[in-house]
Amino acid sequence: MSRRYYGRNTGCAFTLSPTADPKTRKQALTDNRAGWTAAERAEIENHRSNGSWTEIDRSQVPPDRAVVRLIWVHKRKRSGALKARLCVQGCSQVQGVHYDQTFCATMQATSLRVLAAIAASSGMRMRQWDFVAAYLQGDLEHGEGVYCHAPPGYATYGADGRPRVCRVQKPIYGMAQAGRRWQRSHFPWLKEYGFAQCDFDPCVFTLQRDVNGVFQRLVLGCYVDDLFTLYTHDGDGSLYSEFTAALVHRWNVEDEGP
Repeated sequence: MSRRYYGRNTGCAFTLSPTADPKTRKQALTDNRAGWTAAERAEIENHRSNGSWTEIDRSQVPPDRAVVRLIWVHKRKRSGALKARLCVQGCSQVQGVHYDQTFCATMQATSLRVLAAIAASSGMRMRQWDFVAAYLQGDLEHGEGVYCHAPPGYATYGADGRPRVCRVQKPIYGMAQAGRRWQRSHFPWLKEYGFAQCDFDPCVFTLQRDVNGVFQRLVLGCYVDDLFTLYTHDGDGSLYSEFTAALVHRWNVEDEGP
């Protein structure tokens, strides 16, 4: 049962829940085996449908490649839903072997405030989209080979009787380069669509066109796996509707509303 508290001299209420997130898989399964198992299977299915890895026998791993661990991270969302995320133990990666660069740009907080001010002053509409499992939608570079042990609880065995190994083909959460690889897949797609990248913030993009004699503008703000959209027109045939149709076709996204 959660308890409700009021901040001193503020009048603001907040809720504290005594139920903490499990720190280990054993603790999660003891807490709610059916719920957490379903969450884990959903995560495994996301990776399978995305082609995150292929399973190979341990003997196929190059001798100069270390096999890193996969770990489960269990979280309860604010809605109460259970979320199990499979992560690479990034601290076991070696720079120059498993990855090269890791830098990934993030939209400045000032830029988001500017976008909100523009929407309020100009009458442009503002809507937010979420990329589902964004990092899994990136692409690793050629030669960026990472080999992982099977997900805990979901190992399969090869002909030699040893657990098979996952040869990673897509970025996975926890990988040092995962954010960079996601951004290096997402941003070029926006540019190919026709967006211009802003000089003051590389995570802000603009597009403007004349559609049937009507000037239309679309502005995007990219913050990791969130996409903030500002647009002057919507409806069939509008610049915004054409873009969102292409967005849904290319990426796994959810419309989170205004």
